[in-house]
Amino acid sequence: MNNSIVKEFIILGLTQKFELQGILFIIFLFAYLMAFFGNLLIAIAIIYNTTLHNPMYVLLLALSVVDIICTTSIIPKMLATMLTSENSISYGGCMSQLFFFTWSLGAEMVLFTTMAYDRYVAICFPLRYSTIMNHYTCATLLSIVMVIAVTNSWVHTGLILRLTFCGPNAIDHFFCEIPPLLALSCSPVRVNEVMVYVADITLAVGDFTLTCVSYGFIIAAILRIHTTEGKKKDFSTCSSHLIVVSLYYSPVIYTYIRPASSYTFERDKVVAALYTLVTPTLNPIVYSFRNKEIQAGIRKVFAFLKG
Repeated sequence: MNNSIVKEFIILGLTQKFELQGILFIIFLFAYLMAFFGNLLIAIAIIYNTTLHNPMYVLLLALSVVDIICTTSIIPKMLATMLTSENSISYGGCMSQLFFFTWSLGAEMVLFTTMAYDRYVAICFPLRYSTIMNHYTCATLLSIVMVIAVTNSWVHTGLILRLTFCGPNAIDHFFCEIPPLLALSCSPVRVNEVMVYVADITLAVGDFTLTCVSYGFIIAAILRIHTTEGKKKDFSTCSSHLIVVSLYYSPVIYTYIRPASSYTFERDKVVAALYTLVTPTLNPIVYSFRNKEIQAGIRKVFAFLKG
């Protein structure tokens, strides 16, 4: 229930330095367009090509959709704020942004783990892959991802809605994230902090550990069964996946594992950019564009559009 006195918030953005606004606008606009159209292209290619309708690519499709929702819930508003002097956001708009961001955050973390498990089964049990990772299993895993993501989002958004905001109303961030909102609350935030900590340990640390364990088994299998050329290719793929995963989990764990009183927003805004924009921009490149079947699917889409 909304008990807040504040009816709108002021988004202070990435920086108050006017001379940096233009440069940052161009950088974030370019990165957002790359993330949006890169993920959209992958989603269309997978949907359009029936040959890609298998668990591996369905999970990639889900990741692309999550990345589109994550970036679109945050970046367009941030760019509009940088371009105009209108830097306010309504209370309802702020809560909506918080909900969709926390949903995408939870979904992406569980998806990374699910995708790592899919690759683990494919490489460690290739003969049983189609039996283990059938359409029913894939649908079940995606349902689990959705349930966890929605639950995570409802819990945190619901707890924020219980807080009272009586001023000041300036959010020292470029979007409505949990830490800066807790810093503005004039009611106790202990329950919020405990639930954020629990979510960080179970979702971020837990999923990161499971993902690393899966890749550990994958690397062990590669060492046992692959040729030298195959090893180089698969090691390259595994290392690039782990770099992107680490680039996502590390700042998330860093941001949410601390109490609200210890946040340093100038540094945290830069850290937040890693999981709100950098990773969604890198995901299509690392997970999809280097894949020959995805490349073929994209060519078919362009051929269809030309025709």
